[in-house]
Amino acid sequence: MANDSNYLEDLQVGQRFETGTHTITEADIKAFASAFDPQPFHLDNARANASLFGGLAASGWHTAAVSMRLIVDRRFLADGVIGAGAEVAWPRPTRPGDILRVSGEVLEIIPSTSRNDRGTVVMRNETRNQRDEVVQRMIAKLVVFKRHTT
Repeated sequence: MANDSNYLEDLQVGQRFETGTHTITEADIKAFASAFDPQPFHLDNARANASLFGGLAASGWHTAAVSMRLIVDRRFLADGVIGAGAEVAWPRPTRPGDILRVSGEVLEIIPSTSRNDRGTVVMRNETRNQRDEVVQRMIAKLVVFKRHTT
C-alpha cells in the first residue's frame, strides 16, 4: 500500500491506492433504504425481483456511502477527504453479499493559484465487488492541503 497521510506535494499523477473491504448484507440494504432511499427495489424482495434490477439492489447512495467510508478508513490523504465536486455512475447494482473495495488513482494535480497551502486533486475511484465487477465509478475533485510548515 502507498504511504498513508499524503499531502499535496507527496502525490503524483498515476499514483494508486487500494482500500480494505466491506460486506453488504440484505439487512444493511433495507436499513439504509428505509432511512434514505425508500424505493421498493431496495426494500421488498418480491417487488425487487419484478423490477428493472431483477432482485434486491442497494441504493447507489448506499454504495457511495460505503465507498466513502472505505476511502476515509484508508487514510490516503493526510487532512481528510474534502470533496469539491464529483461525477458518479453505477454501472451495475450492489447486491446482498457483495464484498466491496475501492481502488483509486490520481489523475490530475492542480496547485491553487490563490491559496498557496492547497490544491485540487482529481481522482478516479472504482468500487468493485468480489467478482471484480465495477459497481460504482467516481471522478472526484478533492481539496488537498500541503504539508504544514511551522
